[in-house]
Order: sequence, then C-alpha cells, then structure tokens
Amino acid sequence: MLLQELVTTADAVASTRSRLAKVDALAELLRRLEPDEIAPAVGFLVGKPRQGRVGVGWRGLAAAVDATQAAVEPSLTVDELDETLDRLAAAGGAGSSGDRARELADLLGRATDREQHFLGGVLLGEMRTGALEGVLTDAIARAADRPGDVVRRAAMLSGDLGETARLALTGTVEQLEAVGLVVGRPVLPMLAATASTPTAAIELTGEASVEYKLDGARIQVHREGDDVRVFTRNLADVTHRLPEVVEVVRSLPVRDVILDGETLSLDEEGAPRPFQETMSRFGAERARETVLHPWFFDVLHVDGRDLLDEPLATRLAELERIAPAHRIPGEVTADAETAERVSAEALAAGQEGVVVKAIGSTYAAGRRGSSWVKVKPVHTYDLVVLACEWGSGRRTGWLSNLHLGALDPDGEFGEPGGYVMVGKTFKGLTDELLRWQTERFQEIEVRRTPHTVWVQPVTVVEIAIDGVQRSSRYPGGIALRFARVKGYRDDKRPADADTIQTLRGLLRG
Repeated sequence: MLLQELVTTADAVASTRSRLAKVDALAELLRRLEPDEIAPAVGFLVGKPRQGRVGVGWRGLAAAVDATQAAVEPSLTVDELDETLDRLAAAGGAGSSGDRARELADLLGRATDREQHFLGGVLLGEMRTGALEGVLTDAIARAADRPGDVVRRAAMLSGDLGETARLALTGTVEQLEAVGLVVGRPVLPMLAATASTPTAAIELTGEASVEYKLDGARIQVHREGDDVRVFTRNLADVTHRLPEVVEVVRSLPVRDVILDGETLSLDEEGAPRPFQETMSRFGAERARETVLHPWFFDVLHVDGRDLLDEPLATRLAELERIAPAHRIPGEVTADAETAERVSAEALAAGQEGVVVKAIGSTYAAGRRGSSWVKVKPVHTYDLVVLACEWGSGRRTGWLSNLHLGALDPDGEFGEPGGYVMVGKTFKGLTDELLRWQTERFQEIEVRRTPHTVWVQPVTVVEIAIDGVQRSSRYPGGIALRFARVKGYRDDKRPADADTIQTLRGLLRG
C-alpha cells in the first residue's frame, strides 16, 4: 500500500469530530492492508512505530526537510517506510550520524509535501491525526468483524495494538480470546482522569485510596522465578538500566509477580530529587551513582493468580503482604477533608500531588476512566511564539502548532535578549484562536517552509505546563512537559516573557 493512503485517511480522521466516521475511515483502510503491512501501518497512525525512537530529532528533521525537494507524485509504500525505520534504528557507531542523515534525506526526497508532514509526526512521536488508540481499536474490531471487548482486552493484555490488529484481521476469534496476562509480557498501564481538587476527585470515586503521586518514572515490573524484567509506561524494556529495582523485586517473598509503580531518586535526607534527575538516571545506558528507588501502588498477578479483575482493596492487601516497605504512601477514605490533607502532605513532601482511586475498581489496563483521578497543581509561564506549523486534517489551512521560546537576557544560549526554543504545543487552541493566529502570524512572518511559518518574536502566550525535563532536542537543554495554551497576553511585551533560566530552575525543583 502507498503511504499516501495512510496520509489521506489520517487527514480524513482528523477532519471530523464524529467518532463513527473516524472508525469507518480507519476500518476501510485496515481492510485494504496486506498482512505484513498491518502492524507497521497501525504504528504509524498512532505515532508509535514498532522500532520506537530511531535517533531522529527535531533539529535533524527540520534541517533535512529544508534541504530536501519533496516528491511531486506519491510512490513511497508502507513497507518501504518500515524498512527505512529499521535501518535508522540500526545505525550506530562511527559514522552513524552521516548514515542516518543520508537515510533520512532519501526518505524525505521520496515523500510528497503531505507525506513529509506525516513522517515528521511519526518520527518525533507528535501525531495529531485524531486516530487515538481507542478509536483505532474500535476500527480494528469493525474491520475484522470481531467483538469489540475481545479486541480491546487482547490489545490491553498484549500491550501491542499493531500485533492485535494483525491477529484480529488474519487470525480467528479464538486466537484473540486466548490472549491473556503473561508474566514477562508487559500490559498497557491503567490511566487516570484529572480533577482540580482532591474534593472534586473523591466526589467522583466515592471511598478511595488517596495516594501520593510521585514525581518519578512509571514502571511495570515482572518477576518469574529469579528472572526480573522492568518496563516503562510505553512498554520499553529497561531492565539493564535499573539493577537496583531488579534487586528489590528479587527480594520479595514471591515466585511470580507483576507490579505497577514508580521509580525515583532520593536526596541524602530521603526527599525526592527533581523529576529530571530521575529521568536522566532512568535513561542512562550505563550504571551511574544516582540510585533509583522503586515504589509500588498496584499488583496485577501473584504466584499464578491474576488480579486484574479483583477490586483495588484486594490488590492493595496483596501488595501490603508482599512489599510493605515499598508501597506508595496513602490512606483509604471517603472523607474530602482527609483527601485534602493527604494531598497537602504529598506536596509538602515534594511530590506532584495525589491519585484518588476508587477502592472497588478493577485494573482497566490501557484505559482512562473515572476510577482513578489525579490531582496536581499546574504551572503557567509567559513565552514568545517563534514559529507556527500549518495544521492538518480539520486544521488544514490554519496555523496550528506553536514553537515556543523563553527569553535569554544574558545570551547564555544565543544572542543576548533573544529567545530560546523550549517546546511546541497545539493543545488548548480554540477555533477562534486558530483563526486569529493564522491571520496575525502571516502579517509578522519573516520566512517560511512548506510546513512552517517563522514570525517576529513579538507575541506573548501564556502556557500551562506540568514541568520541564532535560532534552537535547532544544538548545536550552530542556523541553516543556504537557504544554497547553491558556491564552494570548496582549498586555505583555516580549521582554516580559519568562526566562530560560527560570524554566531551567525547575530542573532543580
């Protein structure tokens, strides 16, 4: 299949708000795929290629797009893109940067303008097609004529939507039903909704376990005998990076277990270090002096017994039995005042906030519902718009994705008084704001490429973030976490914007 067909479908999905129309468009596409194309195509649609990250960052991609002439006619196939990502992922050692650059240039040179834009989302994990995994799961069930609950459970317990799609479309319903929880194979983590206060959260859940939301990295740990494996929230195997976590889990009084939790680094007094320090250690390929401590909040399997469908109260009792020293702090309550107190204690301890979990809830792998509700404060900063990317799908014809810069008054990362890029966001933009910025940014344009308009750095926008993290993608060495637009600040000058030093200060807590 030509990649162009994926791009056209992705645009159609993004251009409609109708879930039924999204499912129909995706199902029709899935039916036309060859068996070997199914898993790669699903990965491309959700921005999670089976190869994971392939060593292509924002700067390298932008430079390659600027230097490459887009193809006039589509010719690139799904298989060819998948094979190219294999080669990009395999590039390593001396000369690998050059090899990767040549592969990328060749790939982009064979892609049309629309395909280049799509590829950028795939390579950077920034897909905005609206083809969310839940919608695509329903489309898989529709295309394969399989029960939706069977497809969803297979995807959750296998942790692989692409392979689930392949099995649904090429196998039998019995094979789908046979997919179950397996120690050693990660499952999609249960997700939490959000609330503004602990009181609002507990009104949703009723009696709940109100637990600290640690400022750490989500982990899922599987033990089978002496074999222990550690996975990230995206199901990447990072066992070799976390020997201290492996040691802790091997010491537990069980033979087989699956644990859900977080890991973070602590300072000399036992307080949590900033998230960025944890992530720096978490991403290290070699052992470092910083030690990561595991804390667990759920258990999905113990010694031959699956607990996914047991109530949280039962799972917490098992967790207390097997790992009391490594449980995340919290209290079971139906009282709003108690929930508020636990939240205040968590924040005072340097944590992010709390997660309020209905005590009778089962573990809904890969799902976000109202059984788990997270509550944490939000930070806002005034940043300057440096550029804006043209939208796709429903946002075609509008300038959408903002490039955000922080003031660099002393020129630590560039020209004194200039602005340092710290991230992008398209979230929080209403149709009214999209119309306004499309007109305004073309009035103050300084240059453009087929996908991006660079503007005079004169527009201040208030951005809400959950924090920052270390990043080699941007020149200031940091990237915003979960950035979204609160509104434009016509009352502020660019010189009033927050500084890169202020944002970098979040690295130190």
